[in-house]
Amino acid sequence: MTRLLLGALLAWLALTAQAQPRYQLEKVVEISRHGVRPPTAGNRTEIEAAIQRAWPRWRSADGELTAHGYAAVVNKGRWQGEHYRQLGLLRAGCPDAGQIYVRASPLQRTRATAQALLQGAFPGCDVAVHHVAGAVDPLFQSEKLPFGQTDAATERAAVAARAGDLAALQQRLQPAVQQLRQAVCVGDCPFFDRPWQLKQSKSGHTYVQGLSVLASMAETLRLGWSENLPFSQLAWGNITRAQQISALLPLLTANYDLSNDVPYIAQKRASILLDAVVRNLQDDAATPSTRWLLLVAHDTNIAMLRTLIGFSWQLPGYARGNIPPGSSLVFERWRDNQTQTLLLRVYFQAQSLDALRQLTPIDRQHPLLRQEWHQQNCRQTAVGTLCPYQSTLEHWRTAIDQRAVIPVDYP
Repeated sequence: MTRLLLGALLAWLALTAQAQPRYQLEKVVEISRHGVRPPTAGNRTEIEAAIQRAWPRWRSADGELTAHGYAAVVNKGRWQGEHYRQLGLLRAGCPDAGQIYVRASPLQRTRATAQALLQGAFPGCDVAVHHVAGAVDPLFQSEKLPFGQTDAATERAAVAARAGDLAALQQRLQPAVQQLRQAVCVGDCPFFDRPWQLKQSKSGHTYVQGLSVLASMAETLRLGWSENLPFSQLAWGNITRAQQISALLPLLTANYDLSNDVPYIAQKRASILLDAVVRNLQDDAATPSTRWLLLVAHDTNIAMLRTLIGFSWQLPGYARGNIPPGSSLVFERWRDNQTQTLLLRVYFQAQSLDALRQLTPIDRQHPLLRQEWHQQNCRQTAVGTLCPYQSTLEHWRTAIDQRAVIPVDYP
C-alpha cells in the first residue's frame, strides 16, 4: 500500500511539474504615454508664428485627450487586461489594489488616458486613478521642483557637445525639413531657411532654436493623423499617406537627441522615476503592494527613462526612438519555476500609425509593435527576452543621481 501511495504521489508531482509553466509573470511596472491630443497652447503659438498662418482647430481643447484618442487607448487596455489574465498575473473580475495601482500625471490628458486604459482592461469596474492634489507630481514634473533642476551652464555644455555641428545636422535633415515645408507652408516661409542655434530660456533650459518648432509641427501632424482628421484639416490636404508622416519623424528624433535624451538632463530629471521603477520591481515597503503598477505620463518621461537604462528602439513606420501616443515602456519581473530565480523583461510597445488612425482592435492578427531591451547575459525564451534580475537592477542604480531623488508618496 505504501508503495502504491508513493507511486501515486510521484505521478501527481510529475503531472504538476508538466502543467506548471517554466516562467511565471509576477510583477509589471508600466510607464505609458497619454493618448492622442491636439497641440498644446504653447505648441500652437510657436507653430503659427513660424508659418504665419492659423493651425487647424480640433474638436477637443488644445492639449486634452480626444474622444478618438480615448477609444484607441481603450483598445490597448482591453488587450492588456486579457493578456495579463491569460498569463495569470490578474484574476477574472474586478481588481483590488493588490492587482493594479494606477498613478497619472495631473494633466487632463494623462488622467483621461488612465481611465481609458482601465475601462478597456476592467470593463464595468470602478478602479481608482491616483494623482497628486496639485499641478506638479515629482515623478513626472521633476524639472519644476528644486531637486530636479539642472545647472544652466552645464546643461548648455552638454547639449552643445551632443549637437556638434548644428549646420551639418540641419543639412542632413533637409529631406524631412523640405517635406514639412511643402505640407504646411504658403509662400516662402523664411523660418525654414534660418540657421539652427542653441538658445536658453529664462529658466535656463537649453533648446535648438528652429529644430524645436519643426519637431512640434511634425509631432502635431503625427497626432492629427492618429486622430483620423480629414485630410483637409491635417495639413490642408497635403498629407494623405502614413509614409508622409513617417518621413517627418526624424525631426522628432533629432529634437529628442538634443533634449530629453541628453544624459545629464535625463539623470537630473528622471532619476526619481528610475528609482521608483527599481523600488517597485523589488516590492519595496514604501511602494504599492500590487502586481501591475501603471504610471501614465508623457513622452518626455519615457525618453529620459530609456536614456538612463540605455534602451534605443525603432518600430516599423516610426523613426528611431519615437514615442507614439498611448505607447508604453514596460518592465516585467518573471520567476523561473525550475530554478526559483528572478528575471526581468523590458520592452517598448506601441500601435502603428494606421492602427491608431483606424482604431484597429489589437489581437493576434493585429498585434502591438514591440521591441525588447537586452544586454549581455540576457536569453531568449518562450516568453521573450529575459535578463538577470539582481545585476540589472544594480546596474540601473548606478545611473541614478541620488541627489535628484526624494521620497515618493503614493496617494
